[in-house]
Amino acid sequence: MHAKWTLLLVILLFSSCSSQDNSDGDRSENSDDRAMEMSVGEKDTSLQLRYTSGITAIYEDSKGRFWFGSQNEGVCMYDGSGFTYYTMSDGLSNNQVRSIQEDRDGVIWFGTANGITSFDGEKLEIRTGGNHGIPDPVSGNTWQMASDDLWFLGDSGMHAGYSDGQGTYRYDGRSLTYLSFPLPPGAKRDDSYLVTGIVKGRNGTVWFATYPAVFGYDGQSFTIINDKTAGTGSGAERLHVRSIFEDSRGHLWIGNNGLGVLHYDGETVTNFTEQQGLSLREKGPTGSLGRIFSIAEDAAGNIWFGSRDNGAWRYDGTSLTNFTMKDGLTSSMVWTIYRDSKDVLWFGMADGSVCRFDGEGFDRTY
Repeated sequence: MHAKWTLLLVILLFSSCSSQDNSDGDRSENSDDRAMEMSVGEKDTSLQLRYTSGITAIYEDSKGRFWFGSQNEGVCMYDGSGFTYYTMSDGLSNNQVRSIQEDRDGVIWFGTANGITSFDGEKLEIRTGGNHGIPDPVSGNTWQMASDDLWFLGDSGMHAGYSDGQGTYRYDGRSLTYLSFPLPPGAKRDDSYLVTGIVKGRNGTVWFATYPAVFGYDGQSFTIINDKTAGTGSGAERLHVRSIFEDSRGHLWIGNNGLGVLHYDGETVTNFTEQQGLSLREKGPTGSLGRIFSIAEDAAGNIWFGSRDNGAWRYDGTSLTNFTMKDGLTSSMVWTIYRDSKDVLWFGMADGSVCRFDGEGFDRTY
């Protein structure tokens, strides 16, 4: 009897150990799978952005999540409970994120300083960048457009050596194509026609800001605004475009680094900054409107300018109001301004924080 119980005990112990080994093996395998799933991005529930290099892009996606691109620390997503951070170690093509968009399938796209990256919610995929081992996209000069196209800065592939950066990438929902700009007569390919901003107008025109010129494409022809057509460049300052925006009236606002803000009503280009007496050489009591890196419009039709040195400016159609750190901004430089689906204005600051306007002043949100 004792021997039988001993044999039964051995069998039970062996069965238990075998089951435990398989169970541990399953957990180990599942753990690895989960680790692989969670290896893309790092979740932080501190509810405080940890960027310090500056917020260069803000975007609200179709799910109501907010994305924040940084100057050199990657991109992160806020889902209401915390931030998930993505960098080159997760598959991002570069840690400088200049633009964030969403395609018709809900895929998020990032235009970076070295390549374009898409994110389908599970993995990051580099779409351009020869030095990332990605095949070159098709190049050509056959310009086309559709309402749901995505457009990207052309120098996203320049560092890979297969484009000079003096053009744009178009994503039509299927593939990326690199398109060169029709440079003005006498212009050279080494004149740094690098894209600094892209905006879609209300009539379908896509506007591309480059340092020395603005190109507007309506699907058939181009409108070109440069020193010659704008009447600038005769003095010390020439066009050096850093931002662009088309307002609800169809008027174009062009922000320069030095020259100030130009206004284009569809026929005439005027220097808005000089009209306001706020050029670099005519600084007002609160500074100048000479170096503008972002432009937006609020729900009331006010135009907002984010400056490099003097915070934010609001134009109500008659007068300008300047908001600085004394009004709650966390930095003197505003990298980007974004209007969300609820008509709230978000301001991406040079210190890596995000502020929102409450109607009178600013509060640091993240």
